Amino acid sequence: QVQLVESGGGLVQAGGSLRLSCAASGRILGISDMGWYRQAPGKQRELVASISGRGETYYTDSVKGRFTISRDNAETSAYLQMNSLKPEDTGVFYCYARVWTVAGDWNDYWGQGTQVTVSS
Repeated sequence: QVQLVESGGGLVQAGGSLRLSCAASGRILGISDMGWYRQAPGKQRELVASISGRGETYYTDSVKGRFTISRDNAETSAYLQMNSLKPEDTGVFYCYARVWTVAGDWNDYWGQGTQVTVSS
């Protein structure tokens, strides 16, 4: 079994900052990509940022220059530093990880989601 545990969401005023954390644990041999999806009310889940095992990053256009994704040295945790937050950043943020399991296959796993609310 593999678990992803997220933390760091909350309520913040526009212009403020939050830092999301995602920790993977369980029967893991390795992790390639990790990232964050956001689901705003009434909208589809969208990829916000991701980071590969080689450190290559991706950001959706709306967060470029404001959000920074990183991983720890063990590469089992990911972080999303969110600065200059806007009300349109509001949503539930889900961490995901592409995991190489002890069963010898790659599977995608998801965290439980953490609410980010930005007030105007």
